[in-house]
Amino acid sequence: MLAAAAVPLAAPGEALVPGAAEGAPRWLLGVYGGGLGLGGSAYLAVLTVAFVAYLGVAATAETLGRRLVWGAIIALVAGFALAPPLLSLDVFGYIAYARLGAEHGLNPYDAVPAALPGDPAASRVEDFRFAVSVYGPLFTLATYPLGLVGVPAALWALKAAAAAAVLGVAALTARLAAARGVSPCAAGAFVALNPLVLVHVVGGAHNDGLMVLGLVAAAVAIVAGVDVSAGASLVLGAAVKASGAFAGPFALLGSTRRARLLAGATIAAAAAVAASLALFGSDVLNALEVIGGNQSDSSHYSLPSTVSRITGLDLEPVRYAFLAAYAALVAWLVAWTLRGGDWVRAAAWAGAGLLVASAWLVPWYLIWALPFAAVARDRVLVAVVLAICAFQLPNALPL
Repeated sequence: MLAAAAVPLAAPGEALVPGAAEGAPRWLLGVYGGGLGLGGSAYLAVLTVAFVAYLGVAATAETLGRRLVWGAIIALVAGFALAPPLLSLDVFGYIAYARLGAEHGLNPYDAVPAALPGDPAASRVEDFRFAVSVYGPLFTLATYPLGLVGVPAALWALKAAAAAAVLGVAALTARLAAARGVSPCAAGAFVALNPLVLVHVVGGAHNDGLMVLGLVAAAVAIVAGVDVSAGASLVLGAAVKASGAFAGPFALLGSTRRARLLAGATIAAAAAVAASLALFGSDVLNALEVIGGNQSDSSHYSLPSTVSRITGLDLEPVRYAFLAAYAALVAWLVAWTLRGGDWVRAAAWAGAGLLVASAWLVPWYLIWALPFAAVARDRVLVAVVLAICAFQLPNALPL
């Protein structure tokens, strides 16, 4: 059922490809062309069926067998890698910022996509058209070569990178699961077969998979006793996207070689800061202002926004109440970890709590919590993460 639902999800048609709104060139639609012509309501129905099927696969993954599950993971991730950019224009923002720097010599932390009128990438940016880059300097720098190869090649390179990142996260999650006495097969399926991951992270080519790849690699490195590499991986994850910092404190507390982890993190951070200042100057700090501004806004399907609508309370006090509750949760998790609590489980709760508390929540953020929840050995946490996933199913759809 999951495989059958994946076909219309990956090839829904131009109505679900925002970049194709004004007529799509052939390179944008890719091998699926015009797709099946689905609208938002039909897509939601198929996505819901896929999510129910995913729950069944995740629950029975061990019975289904390693070969079948991993074959499905590879096939479905590849299928969505070939899909056009689904339900989001963010990938064009990535390309526009790269073109600002690499092709036009402008600082993407000071210049905005609107500075490139008529550009085939920048012209498709909407929400961040007049905003500087919000992404980490490592990601920005890594995309610079894509600013020189043309928009079609850049788009499909980013689609391939998102797919590779999800496969990497699934493989590392499975390895971490084996070390923690959890089914590797079930853990990999829990992450990579989630329809929101397939549709949004792979289909939408979001960089959240790359961010989480660094975090899960750090967890695997800590288990393997390679704490210097773990510290560097944590910094690299946060240097892709600042929200990746949520796992750092718990990884440090959970490490038995904290000095080595700190050394690795310090070296990586120093290199990242030096490179950022050399290439972007102090303007790189502008990204933090935009991120803070995002939290002063709210998305329709965030939990604070939803509570505000249901209760009739003003959003601002609700938002602050959620942030205060999250701060209290993190403080408790830190104290619990210091007393010998499982740091991976604590990081999983911190990731899930961040999703709950964020005033700006979109479906591709779910991958922040999925890998850690998959190996946390905590059924309540798994239920919470899956409930957030279910709540996010209609998010970003034109309903």
